[in-house]
Amino acid sequence: MLFCMETLKIRGGKPLQGQIRASGAKNAMTKLLVASLLSDKKCTFYNVPNIGDVEITVNLCREIGSDVQWDRKARVLEIVTPELKTSYVPQRYSGSNRIPILMIGALLGRTDQDIIVPTIGGDLIGTRPVDLHIAALQRLGARIEYREMKKEGAYFAQAHQGLHGAVITLNYPSVGATENTILAAVRAKGTTLIKNAAIEPEIIDLILFLQKLGAHITVEADRTIAIQQATQFHEVEHTVLTDRNEVASYAMAAIATKGRVFIEGAEHLHMIAFLNKLREIGGNFQVRPTGIEFFYEQPLRGGLHLETDVHPGFMTDWQQPFVVLLTQADGTSIIHETVYENRFGYTKTLKEMGADISLFTQCLGGKSCRFASQGHHHSLVVKGPSPLKAKEISIPDLRAGFAYVMAALLATEESTIGNVDYLDRGYEDLVDKLVALGADITRHSPFLTASSH
Repeated sequence: MLFCMETLKIRGGKPLQGQIRASGAKNAMTKLLVASLLSDKKCTFYNVPNIGDVEITVNLCREIGSDVQWDRKARVLEIVTPELKTSYVPQRYSGSNRIPILMIGALLGRTDQDIIVPTIGGDLIGTRPVDLHIAALQRLGARIEYREMKKEGAYFAQAHQGLHGAVITLNYPSVGATENTILAAVRAKGTTLIKNAAIEPEIIDLILFLQKLGAHITVEADRTIAIQQATQFHEVEHTVLTDRNEVASYAMAAIATKGRVFIEGAEHLHMIAFLNKLREIGGNFQVRPTGIEFFYEQPLRGGLHLETDVHPGFMTDWQQPFVVLLTQADGTSIIHETVYENRFGYTKTLKEMGADISLFTQCLGGKSCRFASQGHHHSLVVKGPSPLKAKEISIPDLRAGFAYVMAALLATEESTIGNVDYLDRGYEDLVDKLVALGADITRHSPFLTASSH
């Protein structure tokens, strides 16, 4: 297999040992940058991860008029958008990530011009429910339509008469639709209620930032978020929460390789569902004042039933590396994916590496989900323990990418992993952190000799 881009070479069989620091959350920082567009005030962010998705979002913001100063080494970013130079996001950002669609919510209250954003991007893991975004924004008074242009589609949105508060009930607690609706509602006249809203930690972090900015937002006990119109904005300093996806990834890699890793900045509150399942299979951890230590203590046991769900359930982004972890557990386990209908594509490669995994279209486990009887492979059975063998791998998406890295860390021979840019989108200093933990991993450029950077 030939790779035209940078690759990773990993020789497995070494337990991960040591300490790393958790980075700022990708799924928080990118949304915070978009939220800063609501006002013309300076916003200063700390604990900013130096990753691809943040860089893409910074470029998007600059495109429409933001002045951004980013000290990557200090992890500090300042952004201010005195005025919008344009409300057109160029087509070259089509498919770059999921951020352009959120520009609609942020910009509707700031301009009476047409807003044009390219089609949604991101990982190919299932349908992104953009219809939820559009229906919610239309309830607030926006006019939105999809048009074909330059061989690719774009969304045209405007609110020439201004936005107005409304009661919006989401038929699924979509993170993106909740965020988009919150952003638009901040400048909408009156009060907006979002019922059946997503309440992920990253959304709470967004709400905390918006409250500092000048928004009036409350989160009620029944998944209802209430937003009153904001008329005055303020300068903001905000520290981005740490990335629970990154923490879980390194935690699983530590335990799978029979190692011990302390992750500084890991937040216990955000990891409850994950920690429960980890301990259920015999993985162990210790919560400390400054982070969480994860360690292997005994042979892992299968017999687990796990369903992904919206927060506070088990996060869909934890599922792929957890399947790799279960290949090392003694017994049979069931995974039922209820968030995305097409998130098991990565298992083909794991099976080629020696994993015992079977896919099913039925809802295996305790309850039926919205994908029941639709013919999607959204349940799997994994049996272990299985020794994994090295392979040349091409990464299809971000979270599958780390699952492959983890599998390569378990294989005794050398694996080659391509499409590394997917990992760059969400994992800061991946190679450096793994090298610090004792992994045998190097990064290779097609034009340069082997390097660990």
